[in-house]
Amino acid sequence: MKTDDDESQRVLPFQLQFDKPVASQIKISEWNPEKDLLAMVTEDSKILLHRFNWQRLWTISPGRCITSLCWRPDGKALAVGLEDGTVSLHDVENGRLLRSLKSHTVAVVCLNWEEDGHLITDDNGNISTYEDRTSRFFPPTPTIPRMPGVVSGDAGFMDDNEGSFRELSNSSQQRFNILCSGDKDGNICFSIFGIFPIGKINIHKFCFPTPLVDIQASYRLLNASIYKVALSKDLCHLIVMCSGELVEGSDESRNRKMAGHGMHDLHCLMLDTSIFWKRRNELHQVAQQASNIEDLTEVIQASLSVMCKQWSDAMHTFHEKFDSLSTLIINHGLDSSPQEEFLSLLGGARTSPAVHQFLVNSLGEVGVKRVSKAVCGAGKELQRIVLDHLQPAAEIVGFRMGELRGLSRWRARYQGVGLDETLINDATEKAGMLLVQVERFMRVLSSVAQQFSNFFNWLLKCIKLLMSEPSDQLLPYDSEHLVIFLKFLYDQDPVRQLLELSEADCDIEIELETMQNAKELVHFGGFLDCEYLRRTLAKEFQLMESSFREAFLMPFSTISKKILCENLLPMFPLPSSPTSTSFAVPTSISYYEEASHPISSYQTCENRFIDYISFQIPDESFPEIANCIGIVRGFMNDLINVKKGYASLEAVLLCVPDGYHCVDLSLYKESQIVLLLNETTTSSESSEEACMMIVQASDLPFVSIPRSSSVDNWMLHQLKGSVVYLQMENEKVRSIPHSVIAPLAVSTSRGVACVFAARKRALVYILEEDEDEVSDAE
Repeated sequence: MKTDDDESQRVLPFQLQFDKPVASQIKISEWNPEKDLLAMVTEDSKILLHRFNWQRLWTISPGRCITSLCWRPDGKALAVGLEDGTVSLHDVENGRLLRSLKSHTVAVVCLNWEEDGHLITDDNGNISTYEDRTSRFFPPTPTIPRMPGVVSGDAGFMDDNEGSFRELSNSSQQRFNILCSGDKDGNICFSIFGIFPIGKINIHKFCFPTPLVDIQASYRLLNASIYKVALSKDLCHLIVMCSGELVEGSDESRNRKMAGHGMHDLHCLMLDTSIFWKRRNELHQVAQQASNIEDLTEVIQASLSVMCKQWSDAMHTFHEKFDSLSTLIINHGLDSSPQEEFLSLLGGARTSPAVHQFLVNSLGEVGVKRVSKAVCGAGKELQRIVLDHLQPAAEIVGFRMGELRGLSRWRARYQGVGLDETLINDATEKAGMLLVQVERFMRVLSSVAQQFSNFFNWLLKCIKLLMSEPSDQLLPYDSEHLVIFLKFLYDQDPVRQLLELSEADCDIEIELETMQNAKELVHFGGFLDCEYLRRTLAKEFQLMESSFREAFLMPFSTISKKILCENLLPMFPLPSSPTSTSFAVPTSISYYEEASHPISSYQTCENRFIDYISFQIPDESFPEIANCIGIVRGFMNDLINVKKGYASLEAVLLCVPDGYHCVDLSLYKESQIVLLLNETTTSSESSEEACMMIVQASDLPFVSIPRSSSVDNWMLHQLKGSVVYLQMENEKVRSIPHSVIAPLAVSTSRGVACVFAARKRALVYILEEDEDEVSDAE
């Protein structure tokens, strides 16, 4: 019989910090790796951020179902996976959206963000840093212009957050890191710094060799769905837990099932991602330049969009007033155009009744001033956008493309990561052409705005004269410019022509002499494509954007081909129930550095870390192994050791104490595993009691697992005779006075765990044991 003293000693290692109610049930939760912050996702897909003291900092709702969550390694950004395949990054300070990537087409079911644990070094082992030289030659990066009339916050997530956005893109001071995202269709996407896509693979396309070298056979997975991905701390390997049907042969038409049970099985895959570690210096620089170029491209695109909208509104105001003159001319039975009537008035001829009625009654002095304010104001605003946003962005894009052009010529290092010199040269030229187009647009805009202003000054003077009012105080006008305006600009819109991208290509007329001069400049380093003079600004931007996509797709494709599957480990068959497609298996993957391998910044990545994979085994999968937890270690280096003739893969089965069943689990630091257990009554109904248990995994009697040539020889069958039965009195256990549910959120850096009760409560426990307090208590 247990006494109160026994209970107090048994629960001593886990101090309850607080027990708080939650407004909605939590389905996902993650501790910030650097701060005492807990991000939670509710059942209605709201993201809550709480401090350790449970103070809520912010709440956001993306309006779509949230399916996964993870933190950037430095804790400054939160990655959110959505049901529509989007991965969005949010600022830790306020939850604002920093970036969205649509890398998937279906739900993103898992995210993992890992950084290189060592400083970047050169080939000689010396610590090297990558300097982004842009700030030495240019002012701070321009931001996206705001649409007039839009107040901060009106755009929802797309609120302006310039400081955070700039910090996200400024990766020169960050450790090299990779964000991995997996979807339910078996796709895994990789992005550097979470913002630059660098690779994508589909596990259906992998052929898995047998573990034994002398057996010639290969297998593939059908209908695979990813559960969890975990990139090693040295970025060299990716462990993938997925379900699927294993078939023999690489031919998709051959779908002979290996196991013969006709249901999905849980598998572990080991992917070789060492290209990230081997080429991290090159990838860092390419991603730094390319991601900033993509940011600046968004600035240019937004600038063009805002300018087009503003100018269209101004021209709408102009035509709304002046189109009525055509109607008046027809009503008065005249056979002339508005331009001819104005030219007649300018030449001193008698004012026609239609023009008189239009100027005095329809338009008036107030109308002229209103239209003048709209058109001339738009001209000034467009010039400001060009000078503050469009032109600086285009100039920095040109500089950064020049940097990439220099890197692409270092073929020995950068050709291996897909930086194609020909494509980069073409993209650099397109960036230069855009700068020329911006300069031309500014000249056209300045001329058109001046012509309109001159026209309105003349109209005001005409109205004053027709109304016999003094006009000495009015601004002067230029008759010659006025004639040019009426002949060429009154019913034409060269500004809009340059800004809008029409379906039919609208070529600009260029004199033959000018085209000949452009062709001659090619011999002196000019643009190879002389037709750019005939294109509009919008068309030039479209071509530049297309050339960027093509150039940046090459590293993406190159890296994708170098991510290979090294090994496959069958785990167990999943229950064949109607809900098996959504069957949730508590799993956890962690990597620990082996003490026998000291840290060295220039050491190869192989064999430095050991992986631990823990998972709950469904009772339906192996009835003879009921209520058990499996732990596997050494899978990362298993294939290497098999080829050397000895086994390194080890596993152990833990039997949960009688009367309890596992709700969730998480690997903790120093090879510990935290188990969240619910008490079960004899009637198989959950009671209101639960407990949390920590087991030292490294002290468990792991059993070596020899690999069989038959991949359907399930590993767990070999462990039936060596099950470790957990005892409540022998482990660190804390009773919980509530029935608990998943998820279990454990912070390895802070030593705390958050447990969620079935009745909408959150309990935070301190896992670290204070030796002084323990001694005093004893």
